[in-house]
Amino acid sequence: MDRKSENMKTHQKLIIEHYRQANLEETITAAYERAGMNQISHDDTAPLDEFHIRGRAATRELAELAGLKPGMKVLDLGCGVGGPARTLAAEYGCNVTGVDIIEEYIHTAKMLTDRVGVNDKTTFLHRDMMEYPFENETFDAVWTLHTTMNIENKAELFKNIRRALKPEGIFILYEICSGSVSPPVYPVPWASDASINFIVDGEELQKLLKNAGLEKVYWQDVTESSLQWYKKLVSQPKKKTGHKRKPGINLVMGDTARDKMKNVVLNMKENRIRVIQGVVRKKS
Repeated sequence: MDRKSENMKTHQKLIIEHYRQANLEETITAAYERAGMNQISHDDTAPLDEFHIRGRAATRELAELAGLKPGMKVLDLGCGVGGPARTLAAEYGCNVTGVDIIEEYIHTAKMLTDRVGVNDKTTFLHRDMMEYPFENETFDAVWTLHTTMNIENKAELFKNIRRALKPEGIFILYEICSGSVSPPVYPVPWASDASINFIVDGEELQKLLKNAGLEKVYWQDVTESSLQWYKKLVSQPKKKTGHKRKPGINLVMGDTARDKMKNVVLNMKENRIRVIQGVVRKKS
């Protein structure tokens, strides 16, 4: 194995160790049963399956900004347990292929999709998003939410995204960028330490996109609204014993969920991280 391949395998292992939750599918199934929710709808999964700032509201906002329409083929890179993919399928009529390196996420995504009934418009694949398994010019849109922070070679990622897009296709991204102070305080949802943290500032991200042949359509710093959302989230009281609440994102994030969320608030307050929304278009 050459050095590049060895480094990639090490990076994959670190990513998997950070995100994976053993028996996640069974844990979530049991949580719905305890909540008395033997039948669930797409609305019921919102507290659990939108693993990004502002949750399903942000998913819908990005879909509207990008002008996603019924029948469009969308590639969701780093799809997690499939929340955004199901939203694009159920609410916007898109045909979505979700890719994630975490095997437990893919199993859980398929289970939840089956239970809420949008199998006909979604496909989930256990793959590393840096490995390019698609034919060129396959998708109308590529979509990624809070994933590029873990990608060191963003130039290669963006080049592959451009290859995947049809002519005039769009790339939608919702990402954490670095601020004026570094490093971020750990742990955070995307990294327990610096080994898998590859955030860059917004200007660098735009430069990388432009160099890959992706032209800016929309770009917005949404740190302030993100901070207010997170403040509200971490200030919520813990669930009382015997009180039933819909299963939440803590099941996906694990035992350190509250610490990670508190550190996101701190990092935004101290300008260690920024949050951006972007829509770019493939140049002809």
